[in-house]
Amino acid sequence: MKSIFPFLLFLTILYSAALCQNICKGKIFDSETNEPLVGAAVIIAGTPLGNVTDLDGVFLIDAPTPFDSIVVSYLGYERKTIFVSGREIIVALQSSTNNLQQIVVTANREASLRTESPVAISKISAATINDTKPILLTELLNKVPGVVMLNYNNEQHAMSIRQPMGTSSYFLYLEDGLPVRPMGIFNHNALIEMNILGISNIEVVKGPASSLYGPEAVGGAINFITRKPSAVPTFQIGVAGDAWGYKRIQYGAGGVIGKKLGVHISGFEANQRNAWQTYSDYKKSSVNLRVDYSLSKRTKLSGAFSGNEYYSDMAGSVDSLAFYNREYSSTTDFTYRNVHSQRIRFSINHQWNDGQETLLTVAYRDNYIEQNPNYAIRWTSGSETASGERNRNSFYSRVALVQHSVKFNFLDSKLLAGGSFDYSPTTYWAYKIDMAAQLRPDGKSVERYRILQEQPDQFLSNYQADLSNYALYSQFEASLHSRIRVTLGVRYDRMAFDYLNRLEASTGKKSFEQVTPKIGATFDLLRDKGLYVNYSQGFSPPGLTSIFRKKPGMSGATSEFYYNLEPARFNNIEIGGWGAFLDSKVYVDLAVYQMIGHKELLNIRQTDNTTDYQSAGKTLHRGIEYGFTFKPTPELFIRFGGTNAIHRFEDFTLSARTSDQTKNVDGNEMPQSPRWIANSEVTYKPNYVDGFSVSIEWQRIGSWFQDQTNNVKYDDKGLLGFRGVSYLNLRMGYEVKGFEFFTNVINITDELYANAATRGNGVHDRTTFTPAAPRTFVLGLQYTFKGTQKSVL
Repeated sequence: MKSIFPFLLFLTILYSAALCQNICKGKIFDSETNEPLVGAAVIIAGTPLGNVTDLDGVFLIDAPTPFDSIVVSYLGYERKTIFVSGREIIVALQSSTNNLQQIVVTANREASLRTESPVAISKISAATINDTKPILLTELLNKVPGVVMLNYNNEQHAMSIRQPMGTSSYFLYLEDGLPVRPMGIFNHNALIEMNILGISNIEVVKGPASSLYGPEAVGGAINFITRKPSAVPTFQIGVAGDAWGYKRIQYGAGGVIGKKLGVHISGFEANQRNAWQTYSDYKKSSVNLRVDYSLSKRTKLSGAFSGNEYYSDMAGSVDSLAFYNREYSSTTDFTYRNVHSQRIRFSINHQWNDGQETLLTVAYRDNYIEQNPNYAIRWTSGSETASGERNRNSFYSRVALVQHSVKFNFLDSKLLAGGSFDYSPTTYWAYKIDMAAQLRPDGKSVERYRILQEQPDQFLSNYQADLSNYALYSQFEASLHSRIRVTLGVRYDRMAFDYLNRLEASTGKKSFEQVTPKIGATFDLLRDKGLYVNYSQGFSPPGLTSIFRKKPGMSGATSEFYYNLEPARFNNIEIGGWGAFLDSKVYVDLAVYQMIGHKELLNIRQTDNTTDYQSAGKTLHRGIEYGFTFKPTPELFIRFGGTNAIHRFEDFTLSARTSDQTKNVDGNEMPQSPRWIANSEVTYKPNYVDGFSVSIEWQRIGSWFQDQTNNVKYDDKGLLGFRGVSYLNLRMGYEVKGFEFFTNVINITDELYANAATRGNGVHDRTTFTPAAPRTFVLGLQYTFKGTQKSVL
């Protein structure tokens, strides 16, 4: 017996030594996207010793003494303690759904704490995207306080962020920090070109972001951050469809090949036939490919491709008789939209040392949009004839961006500076189509249009322009106090183009330029609470399609075009704050803003539905945005967000004609400007049914004026008697062994409501409605395979 005891003691020592070690290596990644987490902290348990992950999410700890466990943490993620067993470690961290301490990249063009950014910014995480299982981007963006994205059917849409709901060019859409479209060639349906399956997360900056991102970032900027190569091999395939004929097959795969190369591809094929509204079929094919290559620990190459092919019938709007009878018909059977887009990007990111970093990006775009748009049909009340148009806008872009940041020891400061160049030759033409209008018995609305003849020799617009956009920007951050951090930013933009206007056989040059400053500060109140203040400016030049469109009712003179349109300019001031309460179970986010617009590009709808543009007058945009999250237990999550705002004409001349009864609309609310917008959701994931989740969401949009003269409101009753728009969505999902079944029920109670209700200012003008979908059942199934990686270094 005595001889056995030393042997057992020896085995125990050997076993303990096997459990403890001096070296630990591994990789940290996001549990939802499987993407590597850069800068995650890995600390030896019970000590301050450790390291952070590099550009590939890899860490290495070489300690002077043995250890048996590590603690892994990353801002915005749940902390994990890992037992060290001598193998290379792979750790998947889960994002914290109610944590304000998130990492964002859009606010400062580089990774930074959300609470150190003096702007109103919201992040839609990968976990939220996965839980939502969206068919459309509207299902995601409407979760952001202060944001409304309206579904105009088949991914066609309108937007509202600190602006009225509509199709204005005051919102900038970005993909990995680069504009989806070049400035000056804006189309409000640019998000048709996004692959919803290729998105890792979405960041929304509310208010002018022009000091960093330039013109058009007035109401806000939405940055779609695409999926990176996963840290472990992954494969996903799935199908989804609804009861109205929509079908989609989706796929994704990625991983690391060897030690330096990572690849990810994702996409889908979708089509719709015989939906709830007549003449509304569509199909779309999207794919995103990304390749990352690590030249060294400090230098990384990245290449990305995005391709989208889209074709849709355009059912358009309906009159009041059809709308209230739930007659979801179309007045046409010939209108359509056809979109082709390809984007290629190459980037190199180099960290010179721990305090300096350079990014160089070159990109290429190839786009065209060809359409016979329903919204372009021009009809005068009572007439049996009408006109329409067929148009095509095409461009290709060559883009370059360089950016450098450096950190200084004094005042914990940081300087970011960069510049960009975008050269985008573009062509556009639109010609007239003669139509017959089949009137309803009352003679006041149209039941059906049909084409009489196309007139390709009668151009409404026909131009060619070589568009160049130049920009220089800089932002400086410094800590004046341990709890006060100041941000100063400035940007110079110049948009210039040489043009050939074929309608008058003229050539010329035109340019717009502007310097936009920004100043902001954050105040740390400790205990997860803080305040910020921000002053920023924004501006937006008129789009080329507006400049070269003939003015209605004029002919034969140079002045019939909109050469004299001026850029819109905005001054914005806001105060905001955030706070955690009840042991971080409750988070509150708040922003109060006032934005004054000068010479906004506004339109006046004529009696024949043509549009007269004006860049004049003064507008007021004032509101409060608020977000609230509550997680009383790990299983229950409650979210509520909204905005109360007013958008008003302060000084705007509607008409200078003595025959018109209304000369100006000073003091009137702007059309399509609801005073209250809200979105709330309750999510339950019971621990007694692993993998099951259920959530119910409420969407609320208040009533709004349809016309600039404020004579008619859209004031219908929705769910619970709320005026305007009010409806519920239900989502359920169950995941087991890599298979996930889900169902979404949109508009559970089958409310009748409009996504848009607009009319002209004339006495005899009639309201046109863009109807929302009736109750819609969505079913889906997807399978996800997640492998392991034996070697990560």
